[in-house]
Amino acid sequence: MTENTVERTVTTHVVGEGEDVITYDIHGDLSAATAERPALFLFAAPMDAGGLGQLAGQFADRPVVTYDPRGAGRNPVGTADITVEQHAADLHRVIAALDCGPVDAFGTSGGAVNLLELVTAHPEDVRIAVVHEPPLANVLPDREAVLAVVDHMKRTYAEKGDGAAMATFIPFVMLDGPVPDDYLDQPAPDPAMFGMSADDDGTRTNPLLRNMPATIVYRVDADRLRALGDRLVIAAGVESGDTLPARGARGVASVLDRPVTDFPSHHGGFADQPGYPGDPAGFAARLREILD
Repeated sequence: MTENTVERTVTTHVVGEGEDVITYDIHGDLSAATAERPALFLFAAPMDAGGLGQLAGQFADRPVVTYDPRGAGRNPVGTADITVEQHAADLHRVIAALDCGPVDAFGTSGGAVNLLELVTAHPEDVRIAVVHEPPLANVLPDREAVLAVVDHMKRTYAEKGDGAAMATFIPFVMLDGPVPDDYLDQPAPDPAMFGMSADDDGTRTNPLLRNMPATIVYRVDADRLRALGDRLVIAAGVESGDTLPARGARGVASVLDRPVTDFPSHHGGFADQPGYPGDPAGFAARLREILD
């Protein structure tokens, strides 16, 4: 437990059937949600509910909802690609099942992209939407280079499996700055450098790679998003530099003629992890300031 977190009852629920089952958790008493202080829905993608636990624990003043995105965590696994529209439809189903009116929503990484689609398709679902570091290519000047790397990553996954593909993904997502045109000319990274095996076990269920390329190639509907006004907040970490997700946030904000709201720490700053310290308390304080 990090400082200032609270322990309270967490109940687990599901919505949907078969391959469409989505698992979600309610932290606290959902009946405590009000129009002025609605339930707070925290999510990422492909990170599951466990990754948002530290942040959820910072909010004792309202019920909090976390969930496992399609294909991840406690949900059914599969091999087919997953679309942003599917994720947004799942979020809509969870909010409908809560039956407590519009929620406040914080979406980060792939979850930020899914939140953009949710408020485009169902603006009535959300009071305030905080979109944190969406890794979008179409708002960037180096769009073609980004998409070429993603295409290479998908082909690597299909041909060589999980380890080889993830070894391609990790240095790419850590790159600070635009993607050079000759990025793919460098030697393929060795999975062993990242503690992974180069052996292909034949599985193709990795939710991160199933979300590719849909998450990266998603195109925002600028007119509908502008119509949300101050209900839509685009955010990036002050330590995120020029990594793809932070550049995506700035790109979306530019398209919408909106400012970028600074958050403490980095892309995963809502959690403290071994070797990757964040600032959950500072992150929560900033989120609370925006929502209140």
